[in-house]
Amino acid sequence: MLFIPLFDDNPSQRTPYVAWAVIALCVLIYFWQQSLGPQAERVAFYQYGFVPANASGTAPLPAGIAVLPAWATMITAMFLHGGWMHLGGNMLYLWIFGDNVEDSMGSVRFACFYLLCGVAAALAQYMIEPSSRVPMVGASGGIAGILGAYLILHPRAAVRTFLLIIIFVRFINIPAWLVLGIWIGGQFIAVPSALAGADGGVAYFAHIGGFIAGMVLVPFFKRSDVPLFGANDTPPERWDARPIPFDEIRREAGTKVRHKSGSPLGSRVVKRPKDRQNDRQNDRQNDRQNDRQNDRQNDRQNDRQNDRQSNQQNQRQKNARKQAPPASSPWGKASTGKAGKRRGSVPGLVKKSDDGPE
Repeated sequence: MLFIPLFDDNPSQRTPYVAWAVIALCVLIYFWQQSLGPQAERVAFYQYGFVPANASGTAPLPAGIAVLPAWATMITAMFLHGGWMHLGGNMLYLWIFGDNVEDSMGSVRFACFYLLCGVAAALAQYMIEPSSRVPMVGASGGIAGILGAYLILHPRAAVRTFLLIIIFVRFINIPAWLVLGIWIGGQFIAVPSALAGADGGVAYFAHIGGFIAGMVLVPFFKRSDVPLFGANDTPPERWDARPIPFDEIRREAGTKVRHKSGSPLGSRVVKRPKDRQNDRQNDRQNDRQNDRQNDRQNDRQNDRQNDRQSNQQNQRQKNARKQAPPASSPWGKASTGKAGKRRGSVPGLVKKSDDGPE
């Protein structure tokens, strides 16, 4: 099975100048290596690569070869590579994961972080094999530190991955914690063969040491507003092994190469400080506007309810008056004459007759 990450869906808000400079410098130095010839290149590995036996004093290099102090070669070794595959693999991982780690720290801090992880990787290999006379070269240790930092910062970020199983080829989308977990797991699996001397010249302990150093150092180097463990990341709704068409991979890779701020997969929305401030202002304005609208709606609704209640109460009162019996007059039953005058007995008065008073 062949498992190769291609690019992540985790756009950064600033250009990764240091990561790009490291890639360019490593490529240029490799061209310089190729111009030397096999024998001169081997000498350059001893001059600028890290030799544990030289650092420990077990087997110091001859004066004509030791052009730098042993501690300085822990840094210069990070820019030498043993072949195209060695260079290509390291630069691929640096290109995929380096921009987000640099974005979380800033260029100056990232440069210091990268060098410290490379030194930690060299020291890890030195502690295991202090008498080794094989020069250690490659950016793997520093890049391993970047992978460890990425795992702490963005474990749920989506990574487009090339998967080859015998004759079956797939492009799939998987989380970063799985990609990086498989990588570091492979380094630990290779430890027994490394201890037995059958490691094929790969410094597995340097990879492990750099990875652990990156995980430990990233909380101290990141900016204070950058959360750990992908708290601001928005991964896809679900993860699956659904094959992705090659045309889609090519389009998204072009977007990644051009370093556009947009996210083809939508796994993370990056906010600049100015954007966050504008968002807060917009949120406050929207809240005030929504409050006013809600108040108006509530007022209209209350008015309608009050009108309905008043109408209902007035209607009940009218119905009650219609259904009530007519009230009796205190003057008794009255009759109306032609002139509309009232005739009848009036209390307290004596009716006159033609016969005169009784």
